[in-house]
Amino acid sequence: MAFQGSLRELPLPDIIQLVAVSGKTGVFQLRNGAQSGKIYLEKGQIVHADAAGLTGEQAVYELARWLQGEFVFTPGTEPEARTIEKSNTNLLMEAARQIDEWRILSKKIESTRMVPVFATQSSGTGVSFSPSEWAVITRVDERRNIEEIAVALGLGAFDVCKVVYGLLTSGVLALRDDLRSLPFERVARLDAEAQARVADQVHRVAQQLLAGGDRGEELEGALRLARAEIGSGRGLDALQGLVRAEEKLISSAHGPNQAKAYLERVTQVLQAS
Repeated sequence: MAFQGSLRELPLPDIIQLVAVSGKTGVFQLRNGAQSGKIYLEKGQIVHADAAGLTGEQAVYELARWLQGEFVFTPGTEPEARTIEKSNTNLLMEAARQIDEWRILSKKIESTRMVPVFATQSSGTGVSFSPSEWAVITRVDERRNIEEIAVALGLGAFDVCKVVYGLLTSGVLALRDDLRSLPFERVARLDAEAQARVADQVHRVAQQLLAGGDRGEELEGALRLARAEIGSGRGLDALQGLVRAEEKLISSAHGPNQAKAYLERVTQVLQAS
């Protein structure tokens, strides 16, 4: 018999522990809006996971950040692969550690969409770098964002953020906002009333991703500011500012992959406008 419920009522680590103690084999299927993921257990042990283009341990860590969504555990389903060797306890402890660490990283890195650039005050003279720092620095071309650098290095965005955080702290790098991938030019042609409707649609996407959290007042403040700017004839700037503000709130609360999901859904809203 399938076991199902809401992640709002029961966090994923607790759900896994409940099923694991019974020693069952099966698959957790999770859905959060347009996102989905799977975690496979074999005799109660997590052996494989995939989510948001990630597999193995990184997929577990991503799914553990989800504070909302639905889950279904189907017993008897054999794993598609074996990509995880860590014990359940070590996996879930690392997931908790990464969630805490991201809260610190997000104070300097508000989004993995931001572009690392070389800080003007840094000459680099007399500075030594670790191999991981050199790997990131050699990919900095002041055009690629953190996510694109992670892809080029074959690493997760979380790992690259840890390196970038250190380089920001030491004054070697700075960050620049990047909205290249979003089709804002479509919105520029709309009248103020239509732009306000788009702002409301964008805002609803953020509300869905942050539902159940404590960022509601900040979200509403961002929308109020956007509406005021639209009313004063600055619709394009208003929508860009709204997306920036809400993306940063989502990234801070739920991590870089949820912020990416937000931008993907915002893109769909803009393309339909």
